[in-house]
Amino acid sequence: MQALTFQECSFTQFLRQLDQLSQVKKPIIAAVNGYAFGGGCELALMCDIVYAGEKAQFAQPEILLGTIPGAGGTQRLTRAVGKSLAMEMVLTGDRISAQDAKQAGLVSKVFPVETLLEEAIRCAEKIASNSKLITAMAKEAVNAAFEMTLTEGNKLERKIFYSTFATVSGRHSHQVTRAPAETSPGRPRAFNTVPLC
Repeated sequence: MQALTFQECSFTQFLRQLDQLSQVKKPIIAAVNGYAFGGGCELALMCDIVYAGEKAQFAQPEILLGTIPGAGGTQRLTRAVGKSLAMEMVLTGDRISAQDAKQAGLVSKVFPVETLLEEAIRCAEKIASNSKLITAMAKEAVNAAFEMTLTEGNKLERKIFYSTFATVSGRHSHQVTRAPAETSPGRPRAFNTVPLC
């Protein structure tokens, strides 16, 4: 990286291809076990769910090399952990532990090293048991929260929610069994499958 010039980075859009990971429609789960520094931390931030081994550490140490994060670290880290911690990590290059990363919201769960991968696979299997289409739609709606105002995000969420009713899996899951009110005394209630909306 040191040999790269401004012109080369700008012309080739150096590191831009990494953004493709965040555009994948399937959920991506990171299982971080060890050091996630610089690009490794940025890769984890591009994932939908981040699990960490109890000895994992996260950092954006680019400032110590005379540069800044270039694959979304200043943007995604700030959204994940808030401005103050992101500023501290980016401006000092300091690392944080897995426990601190969980407390700050960078990772969702911390596991013993020996069970980390097993837990990530268990989460993936649970997600995979749901409708692929509805899962992709849910992911789109959650990711939109980082790009839109609350009002815009709510509009998109409703639009996506309504569109789930046009899917086969949506039609089946949007029905519940409930008892209608009795119409006359002594008459047993009949249970019907009724659409929710």
